[in-house]
Amino acid sequence: MASFRRTSESNDERKVRWYHKLRDKYRLVILNEDTFEEKLSFKLSRLNVFVVAGTLAIILIFLTTYLIAFTPLREYIPGYSNPTLQRDLYEFQLRADSIEEALKNRDLYITNIKSLLSGESIREPDQPVVQPDSAVRAGYSRISNLKSREDSMLRKEYEQANLYNLNLESRSSSRQNIPLSKLNFYAPVKGIVTNHFDASKQHYGIDIATSRNEAVKAAYDGVVFFSEWTAETGNVIAIQHSGAVVTVYKHNSVLLRKQGAYVRAGESIAIIGNTGEYSTGPHLHFELWINSTPVDPEKYLTF
Repeated sequence: MASFRRTSESNDERKVRWYHKLRDKYRLVILNEDTFEEKLSFKLSRLNVFVVAGTLAIILIFLTTYLIAFTPLREYIPGYSNPTLQRDLYEFQLRADSIEEALKNRDLYITNIKSLLSGESIREPDQPVVQPDSAVRAGYSRISNLKSREDSMLRKEYEQANLYNLNLESRSSSRQNIPLSKLNFYAPVKGIVTNHFDASKQHYGIDIATSRNEAVKAAYDGVVFFSEWTAETGNVIAIQHSGAVVTVYKHNSVLLRKQGAYVRAGESIAIIGNTGEYSTGPHLHFELWINSTPVDPEKYLTF
């Protein structure tokens, strides 16, 4: 028992002695080396030194973290980049993609305009760009609209003989009446009707005035059976549709489809013009024939 008490007391004394060592006072004196004159002195203890050193370390860590996280100074620390660099790169990438898309759309627009003027099919956005042959482009510049008298007479004779010479299948189907509800036509152009249908005056269609160089659209799906130039009506294109329906488009400046071509409703087939002896200004003369009989187009279409 005596030895155990002595051991416990010695441990308690050690703890008290260690605590007192932390609180023991020391004096830090700064002297003049030559005169030993006291310039400055501090009263310190081990506990005070630990507290001050720890406090300074915490403050230094806090300031360093703040500078790195919230100030631009972190750009000068190796391993840290500009905080706005990623955002700028993303914005630049979006702009580059937008410019690329705009250039593709511009090239597609120019290609379709060339195709429209040359009579080729218009390319969709997902189709590859096909540049027209240079020889073909050069050939269009040498086209002349001058026609001889003999050529005009031959064209007129051919037009009168074949303009509405439908095949046997169309003739047999012409005996049947077509329900009006099934005739959903596409307006060839949007404009003002300046001359209406009048069969008594042999005006078998309507005249539509619209803007210059406007594209003429096919009114219905069908096959082009006439695409030629005539002296009286200029460039004429006629389309044979199903059910003995025929549409005729006259006075065009350019024909974009040739005889035998299949066209769909709304597809560009010509350009508005002022060709032919019977034309007094840029317009479209549009005729609609059903069962080999001319009808008023305004009853079936809205212009």
